[in-house]
Amino acid sequence: MNIFSLLNALPGAVAQGLIWGIMAIGVYITYKVLDLADLTVDGTMATGGAVCVMLMLNGVNVWLALLCAVLAGMLAGLMTGVFHTAMGIPPILSGILTQLSLYSINLAIMGFKANQGINVTKYALIVSQRNVRVINLSNPIFTSLIVLILVIAVLYWFFGTELGSSLRATGANAAMSRAQGINTNVCKILGLMISNGIVALSSAMLSHYQGFVDVNMGRGAIVIGLAAVIISDVIFGKLFRNFALKLAGVAIGAVLYYIVIQVVLWLGLNTNLLKLLSALIVAVFLAVPYWKASVKGGRGHA
Repeated sequence: MNIFSLLNALPGAVAQGLIWGIMAIGVYITYKVLDLADLTVDGTMATGGAVCVMLMLNGVNVWLALLCAVLAGMLAGLMTGVFHTAMGIPPILSGILTQLSLYSINLAIMGFKANQGINVTKYALIVSQRNVRVINLSNPIFTSLIVLILVIAVLYWFFGTELGSSLRATGANAAMSRAQGINTNVCKILGLMISNGIVALSSAMLSHYQGFVDVNMGRGAIVIGLAAVIISDVIFGKLFRNFALKLAGVAIGAVLYYIVIQVVLWLGLNTNLLKLLSALIVAVFLAVPYWKASVKGGRGHA
């Protein structure tokens, strides 16, 4: 095993980690802020890329295409929110229904083709794998970092407003929030829309980075998102108290996740076993707080 091959692959792992970190922030909003288990992201993680790529292939400006991708993701979140609040379907099933619907919708967006390519030499992509070792602003690490900082700044501002505080209160205690006159259903829908809009932005950036969009590229996205959130919680939970730092910690968690994946691949793991590895990483980090509590409890008992 050549250590230089690992070092050569690390910039790509960091770039992907930052892009998926944006997605993980969307997962954080539903999982930690709203306290909802939303599986819509497995579908939205392809929707944003499909909308952005197809619009650009048809001559639409890159920034307008990105905006439309975010709006498409927000519509998916709205769909899940309506299933949950207006139809009384549990959130996890609502997400599954939307995710299932999005598979067909994404195929339709892509002209009923499983994937669509977009070339960095012909289109003004905001990030590209081709530039991952270039030392300038076209490097996807720099660009993704800038987008990540902007997303965190906007969310930090929003969740400090009265409406944002209502969303956080809804996730903390829905019954008490209703008693205070907060429309929790509206808050849940808005939270799901914001979450999936961010996921769609990440999806569009990922399709730019890899040079294509695939109808299956969001499969297992929720596991990666949860891995980033849980890794962040375990490592930075007691260190990062500020909301913006917590969001930054989630992004760092995603980068660490991809570095771990890259190291394991370097050690010779069969790529067909990546899904199993992802599940095991999530399981281990979920178990760490329990193990810590068990050890402390055992010492206290002794």
